[in-house]
Amino acid sequence: MKPQRFILALLCLAAAAAPAAEPATPEAKVTPLMSKELKDFPGKEGLMITVDYPPGSVDQVHRHNAHAFIYVLEGSIVMQLRGEKEVTLTAGETFYEGPDDVHVVGRNASTTKPAKFLVVFLKNKDAPVLVPAQ
Repeated sequence: MKPQRFILALLCLAAAAAPAAEPATPEAKVTPLMSKELKDFPGKEGLMITVDYPPGSVDQVHRHNAHAFIYVLEGSIVMQLRGEKEVTLTAGETFYEGPDDVHVVGRNASTTKPAKFLVVFLKNKDAPVLVPAQ
């Protein structure tokens, strides 16, 4: 067998033996709505965002180092804080995360329908909105 054909045959075998790549998880779309410095709370600000979860969207484990008030606008989402039970929320339901909470589950409950929720943060001014956690 010629060297070029041998290399081609090895590449074909390697490709066939390699595990199939998992489809990428659709990422959430975050839309900032407003930010407002809170003058009567020096160094603090309010931040309002919407989060659109495509079907099958899953968040990384994270924290906000902020007070986060969540209101589900459409669809269903699954949330869980470390040490708490997992909850499924539907349109019109609310959820709260405190500054010390670690958000271990955040995902769209559906693999076929989108979900959307509103988040209002009370946080330190200029602090990041999301911090990856373990």
